[in-house]
Amino acid sequence: MVLENLLEDLSNASQKDVMEKSFKPHKKGKKAFRKHIHLMPVVKSSNLLELLRPGSFVRLENQPLDLPPFQLISCKGGRCFVRQQTWGKYIHWEVAHHRLKSA
Repeated sequence: MVLENLLEDLSNASQKDVMEKSFKPHKKGKKAFRKHIHLMPVVKSSNLLELLRPGSFVRLENQPLDLPPFQLISCKGGRCFVRQQTWGKYIHWEVAHHRLKSA
């Protein structure tokens, strides 16, 4: 009889613990989540270059509005080859990547 009462008490106690743990709100909440995420502030960096894809159209930093955009041929090592559509296939111009913006 004593053993049955003891087992019943243990069973009730474990069920109670499970109920308390499963429905108890997390004490730390969002603060604990924030500890593991390291957000960096948004900073305009001069080292960050825009992704320019070959075939897209680009403009120079201070390109006049009456001049049409250039077509990007390729970029490698901070240098890009661009051309005007009216120049023909084999004529291109090498420009520093940081001077170009997408049109």
